[in-house]
Amino acid sequence: MEVYLVRHTETVCEKGICYGQSDVEIRAPYDAVFEIIISQLPKEAILYSSPLQRCVVLSKHIQDNIQIDSIIEDSRLMEMNFGDWELKSWDDIPQEVLNPWMTDFVNVRVPNGESFVDLNERVVDFLENEASKPNEKPLIIVAHAGVIRSILCKINDLPLQDAFKSKLDFGAVVKIEI
Repeated sequence: MEVYLVRHTETVCEKGICYGQSDVEIRAPYDAVFEIIISQLPKEAILYSSPLQRCVVLSKHIQDNIQIDSIIEDSRLMEMNFGDWELKSWDDIPQEVLNPWMTDFVNVRVPNGESFVDLNERVVDFLENEASKPNEKPLIIVAHAGVIRSILCKINDLPLQDAFKSKLDFGAVVKIEI
């Protein structure tokens, strides 16, 4: 089955801000970028989206421009929960707290948040329980860089510590077969 992984477009957050599950807006104007994304998608599909507005706004635009019955929002597609670090500058996070996570982001949980293993577990649950359903139409999944990287690790049988070796720009569309 064809699956199109779509990363949301650029947010209003300044570079260097940790925003994980914070519900931040996307940077306007975005219509031209949305059109580039749509040009890479099939003409009809089943559409899943993270419930965060930076994905939902894009998903609604996709729905308005190709044959989509509805948007299925799924919280398992949300970005990593950065807990106490949400909306903080990476530079403002004390090194003694940041360094253990930077050394092992896969297993170390952010204070009051998640580790990459936690994110991966919910993404794999989504893949096994939603994306594996028999469908005649391709799937479009509008999500975040962490989620997409987790999916790519799963389907390519890569270790999670290699997740960030793949470049994944804002608005990227990655076509895979599952």
